[in-house]
Parts: sequence; structure tokens; C-alpha cells
Amino acid sequence: MRLEDKRKNSASALHCGGSMKVEEIDISTQIGKVGEILEAREKKKGILIHALQKMQEDLGYLPEDALRKLAEKLGIPLSEIYSVASFYKMFHFKPRGKKVVKVCLGTACYVRGSKKVLMALENRFQVKSGETTDDLAMTLETVGCVGCCGLAPVATINDAVTGEIMGDRKIEVFMRNIKEDEL
Repeated sequence: MRLEDKRKNSASALHCGGSMKVEEIDISTQIGKVGEILEAREKKKGILIHALQKMQEDLGYLPEDALRKLAEKLGIPLSEIYSVASFYKMFHFKPRGKKVVKVCLGTACYVRGSKKVLMALENRFQVKSGETTDDLAMTLETVGCVGCCGLAPVATINDAVTGEIMGDRKIEVFMRNIKEDEL
């Protein structure tokens, strides 16, 4: 489903995952046996992260109208939902690109040239770190460490690791791989 279609669907029938709509959330079923000892408000808070995960899975991000509807359904202030969602790096409030490229800026990668890789990506794709291209083809991010220090400098394309991106030729090949993967 295209992102535009997902946005249209989010306005009419906001889903929390699979076939579960926000309006149809059954808190007792979602929370399970532990719900027997929790108060109603605690039960609602207990399913919040799960509901946010499912919503983002369906829509690709957490649009404001969907969060408002969820706040209303769960009886949790919208500010509290934003507080929870913004605490976790896995949640996003803006649409993300089809390809998420992450450049490691950890010490080993930085010393071996990851800043040059980042600058080349920013120039080629006309996007800054933390932004998404206008056509939603790519989101560019930086991370503190990918965990592959021996392969520094490292970057990922949708979690597929590419290491030893040193020199203009290897940087060019990496950028070509991003572009080819977009097709």
C-alpha cells in the first residue's frame, strides 16, 4: 500500500495493527491475566506501547490524527501519549523513506572516515541527517554505533550492513546501491 493510501485510511479507520481498529480495542483481551490485578487506567497504559507499535506498523509513522483518536479511546491525555512515543527512538512522527540509511558515527567509524560518507550522502541525495527525501525514497540518519567496529566505516541500508566504505570509489558504489535498491 502506498503511503498516500495509508494516510487516507488513517483518517477514516485508524488501525492499531492487522485487522484491529482503534475503536475496537478490547483492553481486557490485550492485557491478559495480569489485568485482573490492575486498575482500569493501568490497563489502558499497559497496552499503549503495543498500540503505538501496531499503529506505526500499519501507517509507517504516528500521525497526529491517529494519536488523538488513540488518546480518546484509551482515556489517556495526548501529551502523555506523545511523551511515551517520543521517549523511544523506534517511533516516528513523520513519514519515513522506503530506504532508511544509517551512517555510524561511533569512534572507530568516525576516525576511519564516516563523516565523509555522511557528507557525500547528504550532497548526492539533497537531504540532511534526520530528514527524508521529498519523494520518500530515503531517510538518512546517524547512529552512535552499529556494532561492526572492525569493518569501519559502516553504514546500513534498511539494516543491511555495508562496511569498509573508504575512498571515493567505495562511497560511490555504496550510493549506487542505495539508488538501485530504490527501483
